[in-house]
Amino acid sequence: MVLRARAVATALGSAALLSIAACRTGRDYAAADVPRQAAPPPRPPPARADSLRVVSFNVAFARRPAEAAALLAADAATRGADVVLLQEMDADGTRRVAEALGMGYVYYPAIRHRRTRRDFGNAVLTRWPVAADARLVLPHPSRYAGTHRTATAATLAVGAARVRVYSTHLGTALDVGDGARRAQLRAVLADAAALALAVVGGDFNDGGVAAAGVAAGFAWATRAGPRTTRFGRWDHVLVKGLRVAAAGTGPDARGVSDHRPVWAVALLP
Repeated sequence: MVLRARAVATALGSAALLSIAACRTGRDYAAADVPRQAAPPPRPPPARADSLRVVSFNVAFARRPAEAAALLAADAATRGADVVLLQEMDADGTRRVAEALGMGYVYYPAIRHRRTRRDFGNAVLTRWPVAADARLVLPHPSRYAGTHRTATAATLAVGAARVRVYSTHLGTALDVGDGARRAQLRAVLADAAALALAVVGGDFNDGGVAAAGVAAGFAWATRAGPRTTRFGRWDHVLVKGLRVAAAGTGPDARGVSDHRPVWAVALLP
């Protein structure tokens, strides 16, 4: 009876995992078919170029973009950000948040999500002009869906400086193991290896994987603080070549998302 109970529990557990995984399945875009959406900042950039206020926020399938923008605009720590890194976005949601905050943006989807029938990916919102941008495909596809995680990268013209910023969303525990998640982050860090100034932020789906950034010469701005999800402190900002002046966790998302935003103020050299 004990063995049978264990077998039933195992089968139910496997079915639950597969059910959860099925909810997250989608399809990768072929390299030639990836849609890029972008718009320049609607106003001239700030007069001063001595610091960057960076916010990262997973908006939970872009379900409530207007409320997400209002949340960021209402809190003193996230209001007036120079750069906003968004995850779990589609093009329309990205545009709506950017317009509400008076920012330009670059958006690339990671996948076409089968359940929502919308794109699912990462965005960089900015008050500074974008000199170049790209979509990075990360290693280690989901063990269930076979889809790849990505990062959206944008090189910002911050006065005379060029700062490369990345918005990324690493694999979940269902998608990949801890080692694969570290490898995904290292792929982003490797892209920034030759750069003097860089920012990497997003939903890392892990409390400690950002330590890989420290090993690569980045400062872990958001190491300390409360949980950003019910499971732990999974959302982070890493900076390279910039001095962290302040960092913290934004307000409770109040139903807008299952994540809280994080923020950091980084000083330009």
